[in-house]
Amino acid sequence: DILKNVFVALFTVDYVIFVVLLVASAGIGLYYAFSGGRQRTTQEFLLADRSMRCLPVSLSLLATFQSAVAILGAPSEIYTHGTQYWFLGCSYFLGLLIPKFTVFVIYMGVVLYAPALALNAVTGFDLWGAVLAIGLVCTLYTALGGLKAVIWTDVFQTIVMFAGQLAVIIVGTHQAGGIAEVWRKAQNGSRISGLDLNPDPLERHTFWTLGVGGIFLMLALYGVNQAQVQRYLCSRTEKEAIMSCYAVFPCQQIVLTLGCLMGLVMYARYGEESPLDQGYVKSNDQMVLYFVMDVLRDLPGLPGLFVACLFSGALSTISSAFNSLATVTMEDLIKPHVRPMTEARATLLSKMLALAYGLVCLAMAYIASLMGSVLQAALSIFGMVGGPLLGLFCLGMFFPWANSTGALVGLASGLVMAFWIGIGSFVSRMSASVPPVINATVIPDVGNMTTAVMTTLITSKPRSILLIVMVLKKFLFLNA
Repeated sequence: DILKNVFVALFTVDYVIFVVLLVASAGIGLYYAFSGGRQRTTQEFLLADRSMRCLPVSLSLLATFQSAVAILGAPSEIYTHGTQYWFLGCSYFLGLLIPKFTVFVIYMGVVLYAPALALNAVTGFDLWGAVLAIGLVCTLYTALGGLKAVIWTDVFQTIVMFAGQLAVIIVGTHQAGGIAEVWRKAQNGSRISGLDLNPDPLERHTFWTLGVGGIFLMLALYGVNQAQVQRYLCSRTEKEAIMSCYAVFPCQQIVLTLGCLMGLVMYARYGEESPLDQGYVKSNDQMVLYFVMDVLRDLPGLPGLFVACLFSGALSTISSAFNSLATVTMEDLIKPHVRPMTEARATLLSKMLALAYGLVCLAMAYIASLMGSVLQAALSIFGMVGGPLLGLFCLGMFFPWANSTGALVGLASGLVMAFWIGIGSFVSRMSASVPPVINATVIPDVGNMTTAVMTTLITSKPRSILLIVMVLKKFLFLNA
């Protein structure tokens, strides 16, 4: 029986790889802290002296929202519901260039806590040791090295993420009998999805929900988010910023493809008898780690590579938030009201702000561990607020004759509608159906059990945490 308890401790070499990730990330931060202008001006600390080229900026744009949540969540989504989710990336191309900013302190705590929780449940990896190590290292290189350090660590961490996912896919595909066998089993299990033009808005994923809804999602994530706009501003020229923006599109599709492939390999290995149904894991987010440890358990070093991949996603997202939070606080809340302020003082204060937000993130990670499903409602409120804010900024850009009264009335009306829809979704939340198996007889090693639906996994704390972040990740600035 291929399903068995694979709770195993990591090898020493796996821990070494994890430590190398932390040391390398911290080293990049220290390098930029003591080289060049040594982060003595806000221009250098917050905008990297506007000297960054297209490639590192585009990879940083990608890494900022390729968090550990996506690495854990996307394969589970594909395993349970099929490949329709892949088409979400296509909407990116249509939603590129509208500016706005927002901040999410609570989200950073959850992003930090969720992968550590899942890893602890499957491998016994020390939960709070991982949270503290990641949080402190991330705070260190962000506060010392500024945006330039954040961008170059994003590049390094993106490479680690790709390497970790590829290792799992290659080994898993080989053990499943090759890519043709993986594809055959996925087809027989109705996990290969074409372009679904069903207009029913209640369907989980269709061209309309992913394409049309995804346009507004990508507008918010890549066009008007503070972390992303800051990367456009750090580019050497406007042309480099535009090129970085378009370069993200193929990279985004590669990321989605890797997630899809990992999900299909998982399905080829377990079929309808998922580890969740068998009781070997307690939540959907633990399924990917269970699969990784199952596939790589006899290959020392590779589990550590995936652990590094997982926490690279967390590092890239959190570090971007620290820098963005420091920028917004300094430029919008402090500088306009504290005059005069020398450049040296402003830079020192920016570094202190980045450090403070890092400590707040650690505190929020602890709070996230206590709040469970209550946090879902709190984070969904942020999602409900984002849609009207996007409309507010579009009003300011496209209608120069608009005044403050009209903007406030429009924002208030939008918030009322968003909260009405969002609260209504909680009251009458609907679960999605799992694709039926076309011909189970061609897969003799699996049973006929139904895979649990991800959207109903809110009964335990680990399930709640990942579900919360998946909802926020997918609808960050739209209605939850």
